Amino acid sequence: MRDDDDRVFKALSDPTRRALLDKLFTRDGRTLTELEAGLEMTRFGVMKHLRLLEDAGLVTTRKRGREKLHFLNPVPIRLIHDRWIDKYTERRVSALADLKNQLEETG
Repeated sequence: MRDDDDRVFKALSDPTRRALLDKLFTRDGRTLTELEAGLEMTRFGVMKHLRLLEDAGLVTTRKRGREKLHFLNPVPIRLIHDRWIDKYTERRVSALADLKNQLEETG
């Protein structure tokens, strides 16, 4: 599990990879040509970023004829959220709820 988390964090650490994920979030099932449009890098550079996203499980692919379509897989991001983010916000939210209740009781 730790290696999976490390791969996801590494994949999310790069702004180009986050931009690719945003494109797939907007519209899934894009080709490499569609994904590289608007990026200031070579096709090979985009392919390297996509490969890292695939290795982290954030992008899956499917062949359609001669095209390779890329799809967002949000599950690893959700697992990171549940493991690393949600648990830290829970205490804060509980503390705010407790404070609200105390203020209402004394007010």
